[in-house]
Amino acid sequence: MTTTRVEKIPMVPLREAVVFPKTMVPFVVGRRSSLKALERVLESGDRRIFLACQRDASADEPQPEEIHTLGTVATVVQSLKVASGNMRMLVEGVSRARAVDVTRSPEGFLDAEVALLDERVGDPVKVEKLARRVTGLFESYVKLNPSLPAETVLSTIRGGDPGRLADTVSAHMVVHAERKQDLLERVFVDERLERLAQLLEGEIDKLQLDHSVDGKVKEQLEQAQREYYLSEKIKAIQKELGRGGREEEFEELREKIEEADMPEAALDKARAELRRLEGMPPVSAEATVSRSYIDWLIEMPWKARSREKRDLIRARKILDRDHHGLTEVKERILEHLAVAQLAPRRRQNTILCLVGPPGVGKTSLARSIAEATGRKFVRLSLGGVRDEAEVRGHRRTYIGAFPGRIIQMIRKAKTRNPLFLLDELDKMSTDFRGDPSAAMLEVLDPEQNHGFLDHYLDTEYDLSDVFFIATANVLHLIPAPLQDRLEVIRLAGYTLDEKLAIAERFLVPKQLEAHGLAKKKVRWEKDALQVITERYTREAGVRALERQIARVCRKVARAYVEKQWKTGYEIRPEDLTELLGIPRFRPSEARPRNEVGVATGLAWTSFGGEILAPEVSVVPGRGKMAITGQVGEVMQESAQAAMTYVRARAAELGISPSFHKDSDVHIHVPEGAIPKDGPSAGIAMATAVVSMLTKIPARANVAMTGEITLRGKVLPVGGIKEKVLAAHRCGILEVIVPRENEKDLSEIPAEVAGMMEFTLVEHMDEVLPAALERPPQPLAHLDGEGVEDPARPN
Repeated sequence: MTTTRVEKIPMVPLREAVVFPKTMVPFVVGRRSSLKALERVLESGDRRIFLACQRDASADEPQPEEIHTLGTVATVVQSLKVASGNMRMLVEGVSRARAVDVTRSPEGFLDAEVALLDERVGDPVKVEKLARRVTGLFESYVKLNPSLPAETVLSTIRGGDPGRLADTVSAHMVVHAERKQDLLERVFVDERLERLAQLLEGEIDKLQLDHSVDGKVKEQLEQAQREYYLSEKIKAIQKELGRGGREEEFEELREKIEEADMPEAALDKARAELRRLEGMPPVSAEATVSRSYIDWLIEMPWKARSREKRDLIRARKILDRDHHGLTEVKERILEHLAVAQLAPRRRQNTILCLVGPPGVGKTSLARSIAEATGRKFVRLSLGGVRDEAEVRGHRRTYIGAFPGRIIQMIRKAKTRNPLFLLDELDKMSTDFRGDPSAAMLEVLDPEQNHGFLDHYLDTEYDLSDVFFIATANVLHLIPAPLQDRLEVIRLAGYTLDEKLAIAERFLVPKQLEAHGLAKKKVRWEKDALQVITERYTREAGVRALERQIARVCRKVARAYVEKQWKTGYEIRPEDLTELLGIPRFRPSEARPRNEVGVATGLAWTSFGGEILAPEVSVVPGRGKMAITGQVGEVMQESAQAAMTYVRARAAELGISPSFHKDSDVHIHVPEGAIPKDGPSAGIAMATAVVSMLTKIPARANVAMTGEITLRGKVLPVGGIKEKVLAAHRCGILEVIVPRENEKDLSEIPAEVAGMMEFTLVEHMDEVLPAALERPPQPLAHLDGEGVEDPARPN
């Protein structure tokens, strides 16, 4: 290294920048002393300035000893003063120089006496090899570093001497200022190139590592040898952004776990999961799953309870206020509260199941029971549920796992003893994902549900304090093991009087209030409500009735807004055609006259009781039997049993034993578009066949229900209350029922039972005399085996 003459040049200290010879660098000058130095340089016309890097970048007015002595003499190529008072500069490095003496001028800037330094090339062969190596490494470095424009930067290093190459590469490297200062101070070209090659290799390794990590994060693949570097990088970024504080979050979770009052098993799981969470990277997917699991454990109501109200008088008032009739259900709820008063610590060991047609008030009754008992109300609709995981939850190994809907509803209630309504229990189905009704066995079994295990929580939860109430339209769709765990309470369809009472007490006031007519003196005549009930609805409940009342209220409200009436409005039967249109149904009534080949049967559907009128026709043929009317397999078998009974007893019934040889029998059950099934129309079809073959008309004012056997026995059937109500609704006051169903007659409302006449039967021999105009007479000219005696005249 050699020095040349010493010159005095204005000096500008740089915070974190190093300028190399033969390179052009833009920067902004803002310090007052530096601005003064630049003004002196520009005024002098020499345009040379000495640039050196500060040892401490935080110093605003560095002293000479706080500045590196070795810097660069540069020429100011361009300068521009901006509005803020700062100055933008573009300088070009000329030569390395060492500050021999630094003094402060009267204007306040630093003046440096500098000695210009000449660089030494060293061994030309070694320098040439190092230059090629640095060139190759720098090309790789530029390609890996997205912040450097590759074409522009690479064009600056092509050609030229090795010293300029080293300085140009050093200027473009993205490294700390201290490392660049080290390169600047290396005057020997071979040393500078060698050090530069080492730096490039290290930076290339880092960039390759960054690229590798980024690629594997995108593909969600993590390798053990990268985890430490990634973790340290994330920590550094979080520290820079000021987003620390995970320890406070863990401490808060720890306090919530201890305050949640969990059972010992759940507490152990929560603590273990929290320890796992503390060791996970915060941005990992597993950490999100673990945190969600801890939140579920914390938010479950392990010990929180609603205070149950056991006042029987208050409970009766609430139930009577909200529902008309339904005596059996109300009595059962009052019994529950009475037992709760005498044995407050007794577990809830009864699961009620309200079974009845739509619209009879099963769901609203459950709400009233919740209010009467002081429990929180939650409802879970089971219609369409076909996955067992809907009940038991998903295991946490699955992506997007959640607890089952039972646990979700308990968390929503925020109490461990809510009233839990399982709506539409009979609508659950099964597929390849499992049978949810099997999972419900544990939920609804009082002997097991104190240790209900949800797959997601993976710890037992006590459901024994939950008051479960289920609802269903039909019972036969509920599996037998599940039925065994339920206390079934049937809600039959309402009578006409009950519907009118419900409409007057509940539906009309509710709809008047909902349509803004409560204070407008709108009055309903009772006859109008009766016409709507009989002519515009056909249901066991009152849901369609409420919709029709709402339709009328909407039209009355519109008429009021259009000023068609001002004070008082009376809804009369004769107004309904205008308000609701032509009646949809004709009045339910019995057949107008006795007919041959037609009997009146009674059926029960999910919508309540209905009347069936099986018709029989006999035509010439070869002994075939046809049955139509969308009848199911059980009903077809019942028709075949009825026909076999008639053929077996033909002589005793006054029918030719050979009638089937040249005749076909056709049984039709109107209405043909409605599916029908079940055995309860058996005696009605048998009566219709006997009536047709004997030509004795069947009585139109008699309805019947019962299953028939091949020997003519009459077996019991279900839905007696609904069937009797259907007969009463149609004006039929005499009903034939199986004797074994005598016990079911006590369920029929007293006002209906008092008007009805019941004939209890055990055999078809008792049915036919009551159902036909006259009993059939046996054929007198038959031998002992029921074959016609040829010796007797016809």
